Amino acid sequence: MENRKKVAFYTLGCKLNFSETSTIARNLQDEGFDRVDFEEVADMYVINTCSVTENADKQFKQVVRKAMKLNDKAFVAAVGCYAQLKPEELAAVDGVDLVLGATEKFKLTDYINDLSKNDFGEVHSCEIAEADFYVGSYSIGDRTRAFLKVQDGCDYKCTYCTIPLARGISRSDELENVLKNASEISKQNIKEIVLTGVNIGDYGKGEFGNKKHEHTFLELVQELDKVEGIERLRISSIEPNLLKNETIEFVSKSRTFVPHFHIPLQSGSNDILKLMKRRYQREVYTERVNKIREVMPQACIGVDVIVGFPGETDEHFLETYHFLNDMDISYLHVFTYSERDNTEAAAMEGVVPGNVRAKRSKMMRGLSVKKRRAFYESQLGTNRTVLFESENKEGYIHGFTENYVKVKTPWNPELVNTLHKINLTKIDEDGSVRMDFVTALV
Repeated sequence: MENRKKVAFYTLGCKLNFSETSTIARNLQDEGFDRVDFEEVADMYVINTCSVTENADKQFKQVVRKAMKLNDKAFVAAVGCYAQLKPEELAAVDGVDLVLGATEKFKLTDYINDLSKNDFGEVHSCEIAEADFYVGSYSIGDRTRAFLKVQDGCDYKCTYCTIPLARGISRSDELENVLKNASEISKQNIKEIVLTGVNIGDYGKGEFGNKKHEHTFLELVQELDKVEGIERLRISSIEPNLLKNETIEFVSKSRTFVPHFHIPLQSGSNDILKLMKRRYQREVYTERVNKIREVMPQACIGVDVIVGFPGETDEHFLETYHFLNDMDISYLHVFTYSERDNTEAAAMEGVVPGNVRAKRSKMMRGLSVKKRRAFYESQLGTNRTVLFESENKEGYIHGFTENYVKVKTPWNPELVNTLHKINLTKIDEDGSVRMDFVTALV
């Protein structure tokens, strides 16, 4: 046992990356590695990269430096989206030994020998058209919640996005395998599963470019609702044109699916949506939000929005701002547009100056604070169910209600990973909500 090597992981980006990091980690553990925290000395450091975040290269270099500071003889491997898009760039970073693209990342053990350092980073990166097979993943780290991957890749051609270049065509896990993974998670005493993917509403497309849907997203949701041992299921981001009324209605009556939706808008201007090559107009978005409010008045609705896209005038921006201000949504994820190589948008006219992008981002973030506050205020005095998380933050334990209100109460380790019926009492200075216990559920 003394010969077992230690491996540490660092994940940049989305929930999907976290689920895949967990799967790669389990593969390495099966091959004789012991997983340790990234803060510890390890024989190998694996960095799962992201192409969506701004300054992706800068973030990556910082993480590599951190690893080298812990152990300058450690083997460093880069995997994931940025590794697929800019493999040579990552390989040139001092300290990096191996770069694996989209099809290679799950075969990490095939590319490592004795973990001795390389003079130059070794690259194994496919043409993205070869990424036509599916690898199922799920994360188990935080004991209260797991990320379950159900779909990968995207067939959409949004003009600002590199994800199709980094992850390939849309393809899905088999329904039986998703249910098997969900069942495995439920046996780990994990109370909540979050469904993840690149474009999960497109669930059902098979491997090798098969465009036929074997199952629909609605069928996936219906079958997952029957899996025993799961207290909560949460849908992560889903495109408005793929979120059907039937799915919304099913969630409203579901045993396990919670009343929380995250629906990307990106712009409230039809002109800009057209330039982005989004597959809907803002009227469709309004219909989705109205439908959710009709059947789930207490639901939490999150929105992605991009500011500073090429061609976005002050009028376009204000159109989006007022559209969201007037809509009954709960919070925003605000992205400041940044140019990406090999995207249509990078060559578009009407570039918005950086200072204008920053100003618009600040305005949108202010609107998000206002929306979240209004949503939390609307929930005061109501009874909800909270799932407590595992961290002690300055003497408090935090958790989320089924409709995604963040709550806090004085730290008590016995509350970790338990569900309780609570009453929401007041909003604290940090924006979270204080609560009174009503009854323990589990």
